[in-house]
Amino acid sequence: MSTDLSAYTAGVHEYVKKGEEIMRGRAESVKRMKQCRFDTISVHGLYDMREALDLNQGSIIEPAYMSTSQAYRDSDEMEAGLAYLIPNWCYARIANPTTYYLEWALALLEGYGSGLETSAVVTSSGMSAIMSAVEPFLVKLSQAPDEPINFVSSAHVYGGTFQQFNVRQVEKGRQVRWVPDPTDLSAWEAQIDEHTRLLYAELPSNPTINFCDIEKLAEIAHRHGIPLIVDATVATPALMRPLLHGADVVIHSVSKSLTSSGMGVGGVIVSRKNLVSEKVTEPPEMIADFATWVKFLPYRDNGPSMNPMQALLVLNDLRTLRSKMDLVSQSSQTVAEWLENHPKIERVDYLGLNSNPLHDLASRYMYLVDSDLDGATPVNRYGHLMSFRVKGSGEDTRRMFDGFEMIFRATDLGRIKSVATIPSISTHQQLGEEARSMADVPPNLIRLNVGGEHPDDIIADLERGLAKV
Repeated sequence: MSTDLSAYTAGVHEYVKKGEEIMRGRAESVKRMKQCRFDTISVHGLYDMREALDLNQGSIIEPAYMSTSQAYRDSDEMEAGLAYLIPNWCYARIANPTTYYLEWALALLEGYGSGLETSAVVTSSGMSAIMSAVEPFLVKLSQAPDEPINFVSSAHVYGGTFQQFNVRQVEKGRQVRWVPDPTDLSAWEAQIDEHTRLLYAELPSNPTINFCDIEKLAEIAHRHGIPLIVDATVATPALMRPLLHGADVVIHSVSKSLTSSGMGVGGVIVSRKNLVSEKVTEPPEMIADFATWVKFLPYRDNGPSMNPMQALLVLNDLRTLRSKMDLVSQSSQTVAEWLENHPKIERVDYLGLNSNPLHDLASRYMYLVDSDLDGATPVNRYGHLMSFRVKGSGEDTRRMFDGFEMIFRATDLGRIKSVATIPSISTHQQLGEEARSMADVPPNLIRLNVGGEHPDDIIADLERGLAKV
């Protein structure tokens, strides 16, 4: 973004002054909203009464701006806008008023309680958010055609993430170094060398519900001068905010738990200002404000933009995020405890179970936001994703799975309706046997997303399935 205005007309200068006034007003809105509680931010974001009355015909709900581009008053405003000298949205592939409201809501929620300055950019899908988050760090730093570039990731990731890292990034000459046990901090250290650009973790992981120590992993990353990127899709900021614990960038598939209705796909990148990246240092704007830089430059050129109507659907789902995650977490706890005691179940992976070896670690990070108000003890909540293993073969598992009458058989998760899948034949099918073994995804594993139904009814359907085994 240019700051030298000497080459611009007097008219451009006037628009810049007006833009500076708008930005001051926006900063005041951000400051005011940061004083509010999580639920209030979820409901309003930055869409306050001034936005409604002065800019949006008094609409109390954010409008869906279904237009491809912005009109300008004259050539001076157009030049100022396209030079990014003034706040404007110019073209929907770059920005849009509706996606703007969603981005600020998510930036404020992820930064809640941290005191950090945060920014966000929403994308067309969770996979495009991952790509847009990692690509800027995987660039050449020299003219050498064979310059090695690598990054280190937990092996416990979503199947699509595994493919993007293990196939698409390798096609570009980058190496992913997998950590089979993300709780083993020495294994992360062992994979890092002078060519490592970032660390990547997904927690809780899908579908194995793995976890790792965010603070210690961030310390390792920063000691080596590289950023930590965390996929926190399953937790949502209602249960865990990785930026608070040292992560530099957080990504979500907003298609999932953030928007339980399941009406479309989307993703988001949320970053802290002035993230750690001592190897990739150019341009300086990338380090200073990563998500904003992604939005106005590589995002603009690559085009993974979110549809404005989808942004509005996400905003509406977001308003009840905290209470929703509280409800489904409690139901999940009930279901997990029932499964754990069932004679036909070999193992249950849910972080809320005391028997889970990662329970104590997860309990340090996963708790219902604002449950500790007025001096109360924070209330742990562990989300609504679990996996369990049926005693028997893959065929036994399929028989149970096919016996469900209420729980939907689908690859989705995060829904307000309960959904299950067998990852080895769905989300992780394309990985191959060796990769599934490394990710600990056996044929008898079922991933269950617990929805908003009464837990007794979910248990009754699980019992119907188990009766087939």
